Amino acid sequence: MTENRQYKCLLISDFTIDNLAAYLSGESSPPEIIPLIPPFNQVIQVLLNDALECWQQNPDLAVVWTQPGSVIPSFNRIIRYESISDEQILQEIDEFSSHLLTISNRLKYVFVPTWTLPSYPRGTGLLDMKSGIGIGDTLTRMNLRLTDNLRKTSNIHLLNAQNWMTVAGEDAFSPKLWYMGKIAFGNIVFKTAAEDIKAALRGITGKARKLIILDLDDTLWGGIVGDLGWEEIILGGHDPIGEAYVDFQRGLKALTNRGILLGIVSKNEETTAIKAINKHPEMFLALNDFVGWKINWKDKAQNIVDLVSELNLGLDSAVFIDDNPVERSRVKATLPEVLVPEWPEDPIFYKQTLLGLRCFDAPSISREDSSRTKMYVSERKRRALEVNPGSMEEWLQSLEMTVKIERLSKGNLPRTAQLLNKTNQMNLSTRRMTESELYNWAKKPGHELWIFRVSDKFGDSGLTGIISLKSENNRGKIVDFVLSCRVMGRGVEETMLHTAINQARTLSLNQVFAEFIPTDRNRPCREFWKKSGFSSQKDDRIFSWNRTTPYPLPDWIEIEKS
Repeated sequence: MTENRQYKCLLISDFTIDNLAAYLSGESSPPEIIPLIPPFNQVIQVLLNDALECWQQNPDLAVVWTQPGSVIPSFNRIIRYESISDEQILQEIDEFSSHLLTISNRLKYVFVPTWTLPSYPRGTGLLDMKSGIGIGDTLTRMNLRLTDNLRKTSNIHLLNAQNWMTVAGEDAFSPKLWYMGKIAFGNIVFKTAAEDIKAALRGITGKARKLIILDLDDTLWGGIVGDLGWEEIILGGHDPIGEAYVDFQRGLKALTNRGILLGIVSKNEETTAIKAINKHPEMFLALNDFVGWKINWKDKAQNIVDLVSELNLGLDSAVFIDDNPVERSRVKATLPEVLVPEWPEDPIFYKQTLLGLRCFDAPSISREDSSRTKMYVSERKRRALEVNPGSMEEWLQSLEMTVKIERLSKGNLPRTAQLLNKTNQMNLSTRRMTESELYNWAKKPGHELWIFRVSDKFGDSGLTGIISLKSENNRGKIVDFVLSCRVMGRGVEETMLHTAINQARTLSLNQVFAEFIPTDRNRPCREFWKKSGFSSQKDDRIFSWNRTTPYPLPDWIEIEKS
């Protein structure tokens, strides 16, 4: 069963939007989007009237792209340099925002590009950012008000359309296109918008990349460290190339604060390379910024497979950056799931190229995201302990694990929804839900949902597990069973089942069962369920437990309930 699916996208606008539809449907990167175009220039009617034919096609998402003067009439008076009160403009923005909120209940996702103006009017010069008369000032405050109005609705996402105008430059707007076809923007704007919309959709649905695998020589620094010695590599100083390498490292470090992991695959002597990282005074990245490495003379494609496997990630979560086109070609041909971006020959453009990648787009950054590298470094230390003599149970006992169990709440909802939507390997059903859908599901009678935080003597792994139970006809169905790959195989899985079975026994349910829905990435979940002690039926698709039997809790885990 493939996880790729089609999304029907309703394109609501006050201008001809066929060009965006063409780019969305023709752009080769996933996911596949089927555009739906409602009647021309009927934005408010489409937002308010769900009886229109376009709504009968059951769209999954919408892009609502408007020009400020068409939906905020008072803005036209500002353009004409007439006097208008702030209150009047804000009231109209609030009314338009309320219309947007009405469709958020009909769709999984709503994308709203921010308001922009054509590039040709220079505004009012010195007055352009003056309150009450400046067009630039008014438009800025309009976008801020719109953002404030929509920020609490988790499935409405604003997109910064000004970025698209900047990319297009003078080609962002053509008077000829507007007067002849009511086409508001140039093709570069529509093409860039389509790429960003697809990237946003990948991020929301858990398809964003999580790991950057880096070469070292002529990638993180200039020169071959094995030939030059760590003291002579090009890095920092007053040299423009050395400064560019340091700035590239700063860009990588910034991505780790968004939850992106860094790894190394390099053909080098490991001791020499590690010495350069540890000793060179201009290294911005430290060894603990990397969650793992394979530094040897083996094939890089095999090293990537081994590193990704050690991290319990999929190849489709990885990006490989290498200055050598031969190595890039080898990985691209051997591991098509790995993203291998074309890389500039000149290091001065490394950071620009890195920050131009769309594969890391995500709808939010949680506390766990910002500390993800630290969690993986702790995991590396755990693995080092694991290789010491002794049984697996002795190793697990030595971790001093604590599992904190919580109910779903407004406070933990964003991270819970993120984990549900991003986890693929240890995921029973891989259902995807927005924050509001998940919260409303958990509130229904007969529905139970718990989340699990894991910590041990090496550190806090954060919110890593979800299990939900639906009671019906004296039976309990485990609907969601989701676990971060970071804590697989340590008894957290059994702790989650222990929690659900205990509640089923409290409710006097006769049986608890789970239906495994296979995808091309959740085989580890099936393997766990086959060993879980549950009875299996229908080719390991249905697993059941008699509630009269308690489900054992691993004796090396301490439970803390919130």
